[in-house]
Amino acid sequence: MKHTYSIAGMTCSSCKTSVEDKLNALPDVIKASVDLESSEAIIEMSNHISTETFQKSLQDKYLISKKNIFNSSTEINSEEKSDLKQLFPLFLIFGYVIIASVLLNIKPWDLSGFMLDFMGLFYIVFSFFKLLDLKGFPESFKMYDPLAKVMPLYGWMYPFIEVALGVMFLMRIEIPIALVTTLVVLGITTIGVTKTLLDKKSIQCACLGTVLKLPMTKATFIENTIMIVMAIVMLIKTYS
Repeated sequence: MKHTYSIAGMTCSSCKTSVEDKLNALPDVIKASVDLESSEAIIEMSNHISTETFQKSLQDKYLISKKNIFNSSTEINSEEKSDLKQLFPLFLIFGYVIIASVLLNIKPWDLSGFMLDFMGLFYIVFSFFKLLDLKGFPESFKMYDPLAKVMPLYGWMYPFIEVALGVMFLMRIEIPIALVTTLVVLGITTIGVTKTLLDKKSIQCACLGTVLKLPMTKATFIENTIMIVMAIVMLIKTYS
């Protein structure tokens, strides 16, 4: 019997080889073939092997899930819970950024200040996690960002661009330039995220770098969209 699985977390050919070797080493696996581009594995087995068994054989940075439409509801629910658990750090950080932005602008309430501080804190916090593994981030980022794919140097520069934008928003330096830059960089990334989601590829999200292993989900699209909407609103306010 053959089944197709999605594997998130692979960023290079050595990842592909490692995953393939681990899967092929399992008892009852006849042959496992891994495709890095599609982030998929086709596994032929002599007896049924649970997804949990495959997951235990892999390193924590890889997330394997079945791509069979006949999955049982229990297995689907388990995978959904796994995604939510992995995304918890993202939701927690997002919550802290929102609370901090509110507290900075609550007395008196300043909506424009809230949005500028939110964007500034967003960039500073998210760049921090990217810089924790600056070597690994570009490889993961270019898996879905169109510009990073054709210009690897952009992937290395991206965390520092976020730092600069964060400082500009928090210090209120050249806000129009920061807003336009936000629309460009996040617009490009969102195009790649949208394509990945539409293609139903299972890859690692690099929004919090590679230290925290997050799957690419709609949450990534939503966070980028929020930033883009805020940038558009602030540009309209600036020039109206």
